[in-house]
Amino acid sequence: MKIVMMGAGGVGGLFGARLALAGFEVGFVARGAQLAAMRERGLTVENAQHGNIHLAAVRVSDDPAALGPADLVIVSVKLWDTEAAARAIRPLVGPATGVLSLQNGVVKDVMLRRELGEAAVMGGVSYVAAHIARPGAIHQTGAMQRVVLGEYDGRKSARAEFLQQALLRAGVQAELSHDVRRAIWEKYVFLASLSAATATMRRPVGAIRENAQARAFLLDLMREVVAVGRAHGVSLADDFAEDRLAFADGLPADMTSSMHHDLERGNRLEVTWLSGGGVQLGEAVGVPTPAHRAVCAILALDADGRSATSDPPR
Repeated sequence: MKIVMMGAGGVGGLFGARLALAGFEVGFVARGAQLAAMRERGLTVENAQHGNIHLAAVRVSDDPAALGPADLVIVSVKLWDTEAAARAIRPLVGPATGVLSLQNGVVKDVMLRRELGEAAVMGGVSYVAAHIARPGAIHQTGAMQRVVLGEYDGRKSARAEFLQQALLRAGVQAELSHDVRRAIWEKYVFLASLSAATATMRRPVGAIRENAQARAFLLDLMREVVAVGRAHGVSLADDFAEDRLAFADGLPADMTSSMHHDLERGNRLEVTWLSGGGVQLGEAVGVPTPAHRAVCAILALDADGRSATSDPPR
């Protein structure tokens, strides 16, 4: 089966490299410096726990149609690129093609379905810490590389089972879920809230959890997302927010979020789709989300990145 990675950043580059190393036919869609480096030098993944990977030659293009058709397309672009990415991969998607998003948040698959239809879109979520260290090189932090995936109707499809087995063969902890929507929301509760807290407070999780007011705000953020999810029919436990706060207590003190990293670098932020997505989904079911609404307001001037705004004259 042919697999195309729509996005060759930390997530797409890492999982694509591992699948290619395991012998699967993988194509990468990249652009800019990443595309140029992959064409010239291939793709490298650096990781102290799992060992480094270097693929001297990879199939890579900035035109998805040049890599198709595909049996599976794995989407890992930033959330603001989702609709454009969905339109770009249309030539790859046939009647049996599966499209799996490993992006953040819960609105990603809604956007994909609008462009590609219900049948193509599978559900998935990944747990991995990886980023582009330099063009052509992905740096993975820690040993975790986990994917939960499944069909939204809960059935065990051939394409879902194939991808699970392919990921397992590639050394990735892969699980099939009969309720993948809940799995996606479980990550969203933690990710959206941690991203919101670390970006607005400009601090890693250790400082936040050790300060009583900051810790309470993080818990409020989590509780809001749980309430919104439950109102939308997602079977999250009543105390799931408290469970995720306890999980945060066990994380390295210096851990932060990709949105905090993007803020520090002056990059565009995913706040519109993370906290903003929670606000919109809350409004749809009458659940107030004042903490996430405040986060959207606090980060509004940074949401489009440093190049989109300028400091006032002095």
